[in-house]
Amino acid sequence: MSAIGKLIDTIKQKLASRFLRNLGWLGLSELFIRISRLAATIVLARLLSKYDYGLAALVLTTNEFVNVFTQNGIWDKLIQSDESDLKQLCQTAYCLNWIVCGALFITQCLISVPVAWFYKDNQIILPICIMALVYLMIPISLVQASLTQRENRLHVMALANGLQVSIDNILTIILAFCGLGMWAIVLPKVIVGPVWVIVHYFNNPWRPSRQFTLVNWQEIVRFGRSVLGVKLMNTLRNNLDYLIAGRFLGVEALGIYYFAFNAGLGISMSAINAVDSALFPHLCAARSDPAQFKERYFSSLKTIAWIVFPLVLLQSFFAPIYVPIIFGQKWLPAIPILILICLSAIPRPFANAASRVLWALDKPDWDLRWNMFFTTFFAIALLIGVNWNIIGVAAAVLIAHAIALPLYSLWVTRNISKVMLKPSEVQP
Repeated sequence: MSAIGKLIDTIKQKLASRFLRNLGWLGLSELFIRISRLAATIVLARLLSKYDYGLAALVLTTNEFVNVFTQNGIWDKLIQSDESDLKQLCQTAYCLNWIVCGALFITQCLISVPVAWFYKDNQIILPICIMALVYLMIPISLVQASLTQRENRLHVMALANGLQVSIDNILTIILAFCGLGMWAIVLPKVIVGPVWVIVHYFNNPWRPSRQFTLVNWQEIVRFGRSVLGVKLMNTLRNNLDYLIAGRFLGVEALGIYYFAFNAGLGISMSAINAVDSALFPHLCAARSDPAQFKERYFSSLKTIAWIVFPLVLLQSFFAPIYVPIIFGQKWLPAIPILILICLSAIPRPFANAASRVLWALDKPDWDLRWNMFFTTFFAIALLIGVNWNIIGVAAAVLIAHAIALPLYSLWVTRNISKVMLKPSEVQP
């Protein structure tokens, strides 16, 4: 066979991989999302003040901390569970979701006042409460969405996410031109909530019964508490820099940082999230076969490297050129911050892949211990970095991720066989 023929066969085999097909669907969705988000970011950068950006960052950060409790492991348990337990777990999960999301709606409305007091700005109370309305929509389709991911039908997830975020960004552009300030960022996230619900509801046949049940809730909670702990640590880390910058450096400085984060890391995180969504069900499907499981994991690491390294390095290199041209001269101070934060994306997907290995092998508690350590380390780095203003915060983000995440990825990679075959002999 000729070299060209072998190359064609190799490409066909790669395209036949369900993981890569799913990654392709999610990547296509993220492409549409990024195009619309880029347009929204350009418009917001030119029409909103740094103060408006800062207010929006405070509202969205508060929502992120409450919203993380919707990522409580119920979804992930339905993906990871055995087929024989699935029917009962779905009904229990549906009931649990309504309890959790109802409580979150009330909680977010209540905490809006102390948050406004902490940041000394009452303008954020109403938008925080308005954003809480999304929690009353989520439970309608949350079980269907998790079953869709379990079945590896990620084209449905790609459609739901792509439509939701793209419409969000288009509405943001329209409202920004209407002069709504921070509301141009906040309101669309509530308006598009039903889009995600409708897509998942009509693309999965599962429907809840009228019976309220919490049978086997302990099994969901046992798995979910560690997953929720990991998500809490992730959310805390993802927003610690906002909290510290807003508190110690002011709302305007936070606005510069928030712009740099979204114009820089936002693009890279889209690719990282696409890989993350495709990888977990891909690994869970092979967890009963150690050889296949390891092959899928190591193959995914190569795919991640081919995607992340070129994307991040190109974006960082061209940042001094495209930022003033696309976003305007007023954002020139954000360029070094953008580059530092963007470079911190390189080790993130490898650490995420290591986490998904432990989740698939029913060891989310090990991942939780690691995340508690890393969050503490990250917080200390930020508190040191804030002494050098916003640039110090960005440098702390890069240094913390560059030191800690490769060590974690290496530990999981070197011990994957022991975790699968003789977990009692390995201590995290």
